[in-house]
Amino acid sequence: MTYLDIFVIPVADDQRTAYIAHEEKWWPEFRKRGALSFVVGWGDDVPPGTQTDLLRAVDLRDGESVVVAWMTWPDKDTRNAAYKAMETAVSPEEMAQMPFDGRRMIYGGFVPVLVKDATA
Repeated sequence: MTYLDIFVIPVADDQRTAYIAHEEKWWPEFRKRGALSFVVGWGDDVPPGTQTDLLRAVDLRDGESVVVAWMTWPDKDTRNAAYKAMETAVSPEEMAQMPFDGRRMIYGGFVPVLVKDATA
């Protein structure tokens, strides 16, 4: 069964191009380590909620948008090994150059329990 990594990230609107370039740069590294797919979505209809919402989840500030992303893996073991390998492949300097505030990013790993697509 596949495994999912889900990310919700606040990104400054003026960093959109830099953010996309950042993800483009790192995708080959993840693919080389077994990732199957990667999708990034730039929020354009992210309403405020009454109880909670994506805006508050990432402490969204003026001039920022909520970005969601998910990466699929063949399994959790492949994902864990990839992240372990990436720890030594990415320098602290490269981490500091991320075009978003990683302290406000939320993320987690998920086991799919229902998968549907247009062919099913």
